[in-house]
Formats: sequence, C-alpha cells, structure tokens
Amino acid sequence: MLAGFRRSAPASQSLCLNLCPCPSSLLSPAPRRGWRRRPRCAPSSDGGGDPAQASDPQADPAAADGRVPGSGEYGRDRAQRGRRHQRLGGQEFILSEDYNKMTSVKNYQAHQSRVTMILFVLELEWVLSTGQDKQFAWHCSESGQRLGGYRTSAVASGLQFDVETRHVFIGDHSGQVTILKLEQENCTLVTTFRGHTGGVTALCWDPVQRVLFSGSSDHSVIMWDIGGRKGTAIELQGHNDKVQALSYAQHTRQLISCGGDGGIVVWNMDVERQETPEWLDSDSCQKCDQPFFWNFKQMWDSKKIGLRQHHCRKCGKAVCGKCSSKRSSIPLMGFEFEVRVCDSCHEAITDEERAPTATFHDSKHNIVHVHFDATRGWLLTSGTDKVIKVLSFCKRKSLHEMYKNCY
Repeated sequence: MLAGFRRSAPASQSLCLNLCPCPSSLLSPAPRRGWRRRPRCAPSSDGGGDPAQASDPQADPAAADGRVPGSGEYGRDRAQRGRRHQRLGGQEFILSEDYNKMTSVKNYQAHQSRVTMILFVLELEWVLSTGQDKQFAWHCSESGQRLGGYRTSAVASGLQFDVETRHVFIGDHSGQVTILKLEQENCTLVTTFRGHTGGVTALCWDPVQRVLFSGSSDHSVIMWDIGGRKGTAIELQGHNDKVQALSYAQHTRQLISCGGDGGIVVWNMDVERQETPEWLDSDSCQKCDQPFFWNFKQMWDSKKIGLRQHHCRKCGKAVCGKCSSKRSSIPLMGFEFEVRVCDSCHEAITDEERAPTATFHDSKHNIVHVHFDATRGWLLTSGTDKVIKVLSFCKRKSLHEMYKNCY
C-alpha cells in the first residue's frame, strides 16, 4: 500500500503527453501497418546442438535407425534444437483498404523469449517492444535495424511513450515504473517509481494534465503527477480484484479502469484530490496512549496487555482498535470503499466529503483490454471469454444504461 509517497520530478521530466499513433494518422489513405506477436519457439530440452549435424547419420539417432530425417518425434526435437538461436519479435504487415488482407513486410528479431508489449511510434518511425527476457528494445521501422535496448528489473507488463520528449514509461511485474529518455541509438535512465505492492498490469496517460496512471495486481490505481512537477502520487482504491486495463476519456476527464472480476470503474478526475498521508510509527496508541504488543517496557510499567497497531487512513496516525472502530469512505483520497479511520477523523468527515467520485459497473466478463474511441464515444472491451463488447459512452448516462447498445 502506498503511504505518503512524494518524489520531486527532475527538470527533464516535464512532458507533453500524447498517445501515438494519433487518430489523424489512422484516417490516412496510405497503407496501414499492423503488428502481431510471433509464436514462441518451444525450448530445447537438452540445450540444442549444431543444426548442420542433422544430415549426419552419426549425429542423428533417427537417421541411424533408417527413419526419415525431419519426421516424427525425432524430427520435431531436431527442428526445435535448430531454432534455438531464433530471436522473437514483432511482425509488420500492410493492411488492405478493406481490412480483408494482410501482407507480411518484415520481421523484427528483438527478443529471446515471448514479446509482452509492442508499440509503433509513427512520428519517429520507431517500433518499441518488451519481452519476457526482461529486455526493452526499439527498432527503426524503415530499415528494421535495432537502435538500442535496456534491461528491466522484471518482465515488463506496461508500455507508454511520449513523442515530444522521447520518454518511455515501462511498468513491470515487480511493481516498478521505469522512465527512460530515448535518443537515436542510446537511452538514459531518468527515474523509477515504486508505489505498488503488486505487479504493474497497465499504464495510461492523461495528455492534458500530464499524469501517468498505473494499474496493479494489488487492486489499486496510482496517479503519478509527472509533468506538473508536483511529485505527488494519489492512490485510487475501487476494485476488489487486480486491475487489468486502463483507458482515459480526455474530453470528460474520466479514467476508466477494469478489474479481473469484470468490474468497470469510471473515475471523475476533474476534482481536487488529496494525497494519502504517510503512516506514522509509534510504540503506543497516539490517541489513548495504550502500549502496542511489542512495547514490553510500557506494558510492564502500566501492567496492561499490549494492543495491536492500526493506522487511520485519513490522518495516518498509529491507533489501537478501540480508537479506530469507525469506517468511512474518503473519495477525495481515492478510497471509494469504507476504510479504517480514527474516531476524531470520522466525526470531522462531512457528508459532502463522502460523496462518491466514481461509478461502478459490471461488464459481465473478465476484461483483459479496454479502448476508448473519443470520436464515436465508444468503449470497447475484450475478455478472456473471447468476446468483444462495444458500449456507447457519454457523460450524462450511466454505464449500465449504455449496455443496451452493446452488440
């Protein structure tokens, strides 16, 4: 759980955040390029051998027995060993105008294992990719040449890029967000963000406010103020399962987050939100002064049994269970569900402060990807059930009513 995170953004971190490719480029009559993952090669069980030895009967047990080389179990094993040096990457296609035909153009041999994320930057003619080999790489889409790479601390699961400043944002399974400054043939580490207790599962940009959103398997979304140079990180708690996809409606300033349980949360980001306070450390309750169970000296002096320590989500003070028996939602701090607060903070929270800043909906399928089309006002979701749902989205209707237009 994030507790009072604050980091001053460096000067080179002032970003104008624009997702790419831009919508105008998608309307161009020029041939369109698409990308897909290549199938992963099966690993060799014995570490391989020289493919040139396949024609040698002494090197091939199948050939020694009179079996046809390349057939049956022996042929499959030998083919796998022969491909052990093959690198995996993206594959480029040209799409026909009616989208009914794909013509292969080139392969990008970028990674040693399965590709996890891929992004095409039209303005720079770059192809960005990450893989399970913990490598980030970028290639020139004109020549297919590899321009550079960077090794991440864990397998990457989120990838975003800023065209103007050439900053790339990589979220990984360790819960870390890495910011790199890309040049033509090298990159520089700018900083890293650590706020999640679980792996990062999705990244999303607010291009106007220049804020990065990261979803995680710890059920939370964190809003990182990068471009504003405020160095704040605001936690959004509204899911009962891991966050698997994020999208942003810029014209209404609404963040759309989707969970593994099929829940969709629409967050109103046009409000003044507050950063969660840092949790304080104490050997006794900061309200009633009762000792906690590890404070043996005070327990002996007062002849009292130590209590368990808790923390108020609003003020951050260390309190006992008796002094924090109340629960309350704090939407402006991102707590849409009721959380533990001390008795004094519970009395200070007004009904206006408890007014929700998010709406909750059920998509009725396990969402793995979401996309918002601002030009049509459509929200598209795809799930593990192999179903794509199209929803009409506008500010004045609830998402439940929009599901009538799903087809």
